[in-house]
Amino acid sequence: MAKRKEEEPKPAAAWMNTFSDLMNLLLCFFVLLFSMSTLDAQKFEQLAASFSDSFSIFSSGSTSVGEGLLVGNGVMQLNQLDEYMNTMGKEAEEDPEAEDPLEELKEEQMKESEELAELIEEMVMEENIQKEVDIDFTSQYVSLSLNGGVLFDSGKADLRDGADDLLNKIGLILEKYAKSTIEIEGHTDNVPINHSIFKDNNILSSYRALSVFEYIINHTTLNPAIIKHSGRGEYVPIADNSTAEGRQKNRRVEIKIYHTLSTYE
Repeated sequence: MAKRKEEEPKPAAAWMNTFSDLMNLLLCFFVLLFSMSTLDAQKFEQLAASFSDSFSIFSSGSTSVGEGLLVGNGVMQLNQLDEYMNTMGKEAEEDPEAEDPLEELKEEQMKESEELAELIEEMVMEENIQKEVDIDFTSQYVSLSLNGGVLFDSGKADLRDGADDLLNKIGLILEKYAKSTIEIEGHTDNVPINHSIFKDNNILSSYRALSVFEYIINHTTLNPAIIKHSGRGEYVPIADNSTAEGRQKNRRVEIKIYHTLSTYE
């Protein structure tokens, strides 16, 4: 393969040499004029002091001009600047004993979730559905895990007889949090579907979540806009799929209630 040949630099145009000489002459001319000029040091100091009092980062009364010289106290001023910057740097440093703001937020979120979980657990006990509902929480939400065997027959997404009693009581709890984001998730075990109208567990879990969603919005006053639903298939197990007991726990519908400090969108 041919390589690209680098072009050689072209010589500068002749006029640029003349222009450069002209600029050098003008610079020398202005330096000469400046050296021959005189400066009213007293007025300049008054002007500089006025600006220093208003805008200076140095201590009160200090100026950028000292003893009538433009840079007479330059070293002292630079030392002051260095001291100022060091002081600002130290003040900006995080107090090693201070708590990380993100960690503090996480603790507040966890506290909010724990308090919310306690309230929901009390309502679950009052409705006497603690055997059908497991309650858990993270820093973002409180989760109500409903036994899939209570809601659906094997391989089906239509609510079974008697499921309405459980969902009615769940709806009463959810109505207490009508301003919170609510998410309904369908979950399955990892056993492939046989003799079902659904292609796989992903589709089955999605339809089950949709069935619960539709029942909730049809039997409560909740705004459908705050409720999301999704199918998670077999991919988020909470127990070992190698045992019958584990598979039973994985076949579930989770309803997540996000609290006011949640960063979920």
